[in-house]
Amino acid sequence: MQTRRVALLPKDSLTQSLALVALLVLGAIGIAGPSGLLAWGENARLLDQRQQEIAHLSAERDQLKNRVALLDPRHADPDLVGELLRSNLNVAHPDELVISVKP
Repeated sequence: MQTRRVALLPKDSLTQSLALVALLVLGAIGIAGPSGLLAWGENARLLDQRQQEIAHLSAERDQLKNRVALLDPRHADPDLVGELLRSNLNVAHPDELVISVKP
């Protein structure tokens, strides 16, 4: 049994080489591209970070909603109103002791 060698024409060899290069480029993009396999870990880390930020901002929003509800003009919380008046207008009763607390 004889093995036949098929001689490729230069045109066929060039076409196959270009196809191989195109496949290699597509494979590299699939692995190292912005949405490739290597980016999955980074995307998962960013997702966790964003979810923590959303949870923090949601808690802050809830606190602000509560504060706004306490300052409703129809039924304002007298303690909060007094606190805001004293802090914004720098007033105090003569029998009060003012202690400044810096955060």
